[in-house]
Order: sequence, then structure tokens, then C-alpha cells
Amino acid sequence: MFFRLLMESFRRQRRRKALAGLAILLGTTAVTAMLALATTIGDRIHKELASYGANIIVYPAADQLEVKVGGVDVKPVSGGAYLHEGDLKKLRGIFWANNITGVSPELPVRVFGKTALGTDVDAAATGLWFDHSLSNGGSALKTGSVAMHPWWKIQGAWPQESQTRGQHAEVAAGSALAQRLHLKSGDEIQVGGHPGDASQAMTLQVTGVVSTGDAMDNQLLLPLNAAQQIAGTPDAVRRVEISARTKPEDAFARKDPDSLSPAQREIWYCRPYANSIAYQIREAIPGARAEQIRRVEQSEGTVLKRISGLMWLISAAALLAAAFAVSAAMATAVLERQAEIGLMRSLGASKTTVALLFYAEAGLLAVFAGGLGYLAGSGLAAWLGARIFETGGGVTLGSLLIPVLFPVVVTLALVVAIAGSTPAIRRALNHDPSAILRSGV
Repeated sequence: MFFRLLMESFRRQRRRKALAGLAILLGTTAVTAMLALATTIGDRIHKELASYGANIIVYPAADQLEVKVGGVDVKPVSGGAYLHEGDLKKLRGIFWANNITGVSPELPVRVFGKTALGTDVDAAATGLWFDHSLSNGGSALKTGSVAMHPWWKIQGAWPQESQTRGQHAEVAAGSALAQRLHLKSGDEIQVGGHPGDASQAMTLQVTGVVSTGDAMDNQLLLPLNAAQQIAGTPDAVRRVEISARTKPEDAFARKDPDSLSPAQREIWYCRPYANSIAYQIREAIPGARAEQIRRVEQSEGTVLKRISGLMWLISAAALLAAAFAVSAAMATAVLERQAEIGLMRSLGASKTTVALLFYAEAGLLAVFAGGLGYLAGSGLAAWLGARIFETGGGVTLGSLLIPVLFPVVVTLALVVAIAGSTPAIRRALNHDPSAILRSGV
């Protein structure tokens, strides 16, 4: 009988149920879209802000040594201390290795030589990874300066490390330097081997002209191994830019880990703060000093906090609006069934049984509308993500649906339906059934 009454209520009040279901559907669609975006917003914002540069910088700790001569602080010459390129693979072994998305070592050198036309070349150059596979025996990270600086534009091709053989290497010329020296793709520069020049003799072939928008427009960009060969400093790296997915900085992130208790230090160590990742890098690489670039890191945290706050506000507003709509629809539905409620109560049905009937109606409606809202919200999240973050490629079922959100969304739909129905149900049950039947409502 219970299930018969339940099904009959949906048949006789299809319009009321449709309005309530539509309210739940719209609410859960908005909530699903916001939650789906929130689960990936951190990575997407990180990718967007990665175009502004690295958020962690690594350099030799010796650069920070204070040497006093006659009471005056003298900082060591910047070219005298190096990191080892071979140590960079240890980055793949730290606790937060998978959060490191980009690594770009640099080695500045000075290049002296002549072009094929006899033009003298005296230019700054930087050795870089362009397309490098960084591994420590496990999965490899494809990284380099090109991935770390997506705004760099090349006319031609990027130099390749594999083309550095003996006294031959490829090089990209900065746009300003190329214009000044009349360099173009295919030109060659004979480097070193001149009196008073300590550089190793090498032929550099220009593969492209690059526009960076910064000081590197006046430099030559060449593979790191070629720069090491020219400078005569094998395995040397001057500094390393690192891009990592991090948790926005808070007061706890700024704590000195060495001053914390063992339990607190472990918590700090196991959170993906930029400071904790930098701390682990210092542990992994001998003689290294790693620090977060606060300008980039704080921008990422501020943007993420504001967007997350807006998403929660939209979700709360959508659920509140759905609850009011369900309450209005259920109040009307209960009012229309006053006589039915009075008859059931007069025939011996308890308040609990009558309330259970209405809550079952609301629950079925919530599960059905919540399921549809989950599907619609997932599609909306994929569409918004593609438009806001300009993500390329087709939308697959795996990227469209986030299974863990389904029970969350359905639970929220149940809460909204039950909360919206409760006031109307309580008012109906408080009426005297005999008075209802006498009134003929």
C-alpha cells in the first residue's frame, strides 16, 4: 500500500513534482560544475601562472657566504660557485617529486668569435635544457626552458642537445642580437681558439631566432652541455628554475621546520608548500640553496583563494535557491493533499508513516534530479574549463565525469529536498485530522 500511494502521488501531481525536481536539478547542476572545477582549479591556475616564470629558484649556497675583509662584507664572485647537473636527477626522488612540473638549469658564459662574414662576436650566452628527459630510475619528466617559458617565440628550430658533438653545437640567437649581428638560421659562429681567449674552440650553427621579451633577446641560447664545453666547466650549473604545484602559503608554511616538534615538522614536511619543497630540494642537492619566488607563489595563492571563495558562494546560493523552490512546491503539494492526510490519520496512520511517505517522495525526486544534475553539471564544468582555461583536445568520458562527486551531489540533493519539505510536512501533521475532514478540504 505504501509504495502504491507513493507512485500514485507522482502520477497525480506531476506538475508539482516536475517543478520541485527542476529546482533540485538546477541547484545540483551548479554545485557539480563548481565542485568539478574546484578539484582541478589548482593545477589549471598553476599552468596559467607558470607562464610568469618559476616559483622556486635554486642556486649555490656559497653565493650566500659572508666574507669579511677589513670589516667590509665581500660577496663571492657569482661565477665561482656551481651546482652539479648530475645532482638534478635527485629532484625526482624527493617526497613531492610529482609536484615538480618543470626544471630549467642555466649556465651563463661569454662567447667570443666570428661569424662567417667576419663579424666579431662578443656576446653573453646561456646554456639551457631545451627538451630534456629528467629521470632518477623511475618515470621521466620531460622538461626544459621551452616548456618553462611558453611565451618564448622561435623563428626556425630550437637547438638540440644531441647535436652537440665534439666542436660542433647548435644555438638560437636572441632577436636583438641577431638583428645587430645580421644572424639568421643556417649561419655559423666560430667560437674560441683565439689568443687571450680561454674558451674552448667550437662551431655554433644558428638554428633559429628567438624572441623572449627580456634580456635574453641580446644573448645566444645554446644547449647546456655546449655551454659547459665552451666554459671548460663540465657538469656545472649556475642556477636552476623550478616550477612546482604548491599549496597556498599560510602562517604555518612560514614556520622554521628546525624549530618545530617532530610531529609538527612531519606535518609541515608533508604539505606541498613552496617552502617545504624548497627545503627538500636543499636536502637532496649538496651545496644548494633553494627559495620560493614569493611574487609568483603569492599571486597563485591569492588568485586560487578568491576563485575558490566565489565558487563556494555560487554553490551555496544555488542550493539555497533550490531549497526555497522545493519548499514552495512541497507546501503547495501538501496543501492540495490535506484531505488525503486527514483520511490517512483518521484510519490509524501515524504521523511518522505520513511523514515517511512525503519524505520518500522527496527522496526519490532528489536522487533522480540529483543524478541528472550531476551529469549536466559535469558537462557544464567541461565546457567552462575549455572556455576559461582554453584547454585543448577533445572531451573524453574520463575527463568529463568525476565519480567521487556523484555521492556528494546526490547527498546534497537529498539534504535540499528534505530540508525544503520539512516545514510543509510539519505544518500538515500538526492539523487535527477530524477538523480537516469536516472542513471538506
